[in-house]
Amino acid sequence: MPRGVVESSLLVSLAQIAAVVAIGVPLLMYLVQDSLVFMPRKLSESGRLQVQKSFPSVESLFREGDDGARLHAWYVKGEPLVLYFGGNAEEVSWMLDEGPRRLPGVGWLLVDYRGYGASEGSPSEKALVADALGWHDRVSKDSRRIFVFGRSLGSGVAVQVAAARPVAGVILIAPYDSLAAVGQHHYPFLPVGLLLRHRFDSVALAPQMKAPLLSLVAERDEVIPAARSRALYEAWGAEKTWVELKDAGHNSTEGSPEFWRSILEFVR
Repeated sequence: MPRGVVESSLLVSLAQIAAVVAIGVPLLMYLVQDSLVFMPRKLSESGRLQVQKSFPSVESLFREGDDGARLHAWYVKGEPLVLYFGGNAEEVSWMLDEGPRRLPGVGWLLVDYRGYGASEGSPSEKALVADALGWHDRVSKDSRRIFVFGRSLGSGVAVQVAAARPVAGVILIAPYDSLAAVGQHHYPFLPVGLLLRHRFDSVALAPQMKAPLLSLVAERDEVIPAARSRALYEAWGAEKTWVELKDAGHNSTEGSPEFWRSILEFVR
């Protein structure tokens, strides 16, 4: 076979491979993005009952979502009340010991996202925010001062609640300006802005915020770049406090002495 024909065939083959990769990789990421954004950790019914037995003063609340899904949250009475929205792989019952011990007298509503803990359903941005607003509406009848507390993924939920409902303050741990910006940082070779369904665009809401912000950022966060947290902080329209947790990583924020101290000062 003539050399020119061989080279031509090789170029065509390489072009075909490149086309498959260029189309196939983004398509694959689009199809699996839910499993990257949400990593549900379930709590069995026996597990829920065991947790309730271990904390007899805590209420295990259920309510029906807009679509009929059975939703769950843990309720610790106190004033003010903190609505807690966890990270993307967090089962929140561990906070039943940590939160009340660190903030004596303060109430907690620890929300199980859809598909997490004892809640039914499948998570999505739209569903998580709608459920969070429903929980706020339920407890606001009994609490005069409500704070929203969002960790990592949950910061996006907390910001949307604060934008839609009156809150006394917003506590964000490892927050981000938008999930699209975080995704673009980790996947610079993909058009994340075009592919992402769950955008959690907190920075778009930040300028109109009226509630004060406490932003706690890990110095060595390997998941949420500090620039993404800073962009949200700079856009926030109300009083705000930035606390950098020295030597902390994304999953070790509680190890910093400033973590609970700053939160206690903020809610008190």
